Amino acid sequence: MEKGWIDIYMTTHEYKASMAKDMLENEGIKAVILNQHDSAYQNFGEFSVFVAETDQAKAVELLKRLKH
Repeated sequence: MEKGWIDIYMTTHEYKASMAKDMLENEGIKAVILNQHDSAYQNFGEFSVFVAETDQAKAVELLKRLKH
């Protein structure tokens, strides 16, 4: 990932990563999903959501809702 971006949320489920990204973007935070899921073995790998370092604190607070 480019400099200035931080991994804020990681999951093995694509739908959870999409939910996190949508939640952040609805609050005005630009978010990007990095798909590290293995295409050959569907049980391996993660989906990571990245945000700008400047949005980290707000993003962490918002994503606490998804952790439950």
